[in-house]
Amino acid sequence: MLKTRRLALLLLVVALGAALLEAQRGRRFDNSSPGVISQKEDPRTDFAIARWYSSNWRGNGWSHDYPTAEEHVLQIMHEASLIPTERMSYKIVDISSQEIFKYPFAYVSHPGEVFPSEEEIANIREYVERGGFMMLDDFGGQNNDWEMDGWLELLRRAFPGRQMYELRDDHSLLRLHYQIDNLQMEHPMSGAKSVFYGFNDSQGRLAMVVCWANDVGDFWEFIDEPRYKVKPSAEALKLGVNIAIYAMTH
Repeated sequence: MLKTRRLALLLLVVALGAALLEAQRGRRFDNSSPGVISQKEDPRTDFAIARWYSSNWRGNGWSHDYPTAEEHVLQIMHEASLIPTERMSYKIVDISSQEIFKYPFAYVSHPGEVFPSEEEIANIREYVERGGFMMLDDFGGQNNDWEMDGWLELLRRAFPGRQMYELRDDHSLLRLHYQIDNLQMEHPMSGAKSVFYGFNDSQGRLAMVVCWANDVGDFWEFIDEPRYKVKPSAEALKLGVNIAIYAMTH
């Protein structure tokens, strides 16, 4: 009963509409679906999430929340927006491969734990300059602030002389589809204050959203369980939809 009430309230907060409400009652958020590391099939939709991977990652942080986070937020995008996607529209992509250029939207978990080769650095640089969009998530906020040093070193190698900047509450990203109150979020597990950074390509276009001291993907993963509060969970879903729309339209 408590789980049902929580989900009903969540749907009201996110304003997903009657169709998604029916989907939720039918338990369409099904964590049992196959989403394996060895996934090979390419998504057939216009929009897909590429989960970046490299053999140069320290540990398995790159795969945190996979694939449930992708499936949940993609389902929301499919049923509550005009984004041409579906629940299984995601794929793991090796950043040393030319395959990354097939997917204009990349989700990168624990970006401070990867030490890219020169080939991978060149791919990342080209990806951004060709219009690719990156969402960097799930690092910092848990006594692992050293991850920022690793991330900044990656930026220095790929984009020398260019820096991140803090995203403010007046950014259009917060108003594209859902109205997001502000970016005053907290890490779902530690409660650390989150900071959102942007990074532009050489033409001055926003090409990255960096979710520091946060784990937006964790909110997505556990949206159908009473693990986190409703309000920040709803904001994380709305933020994901808005970021996807921004990536597609800018």
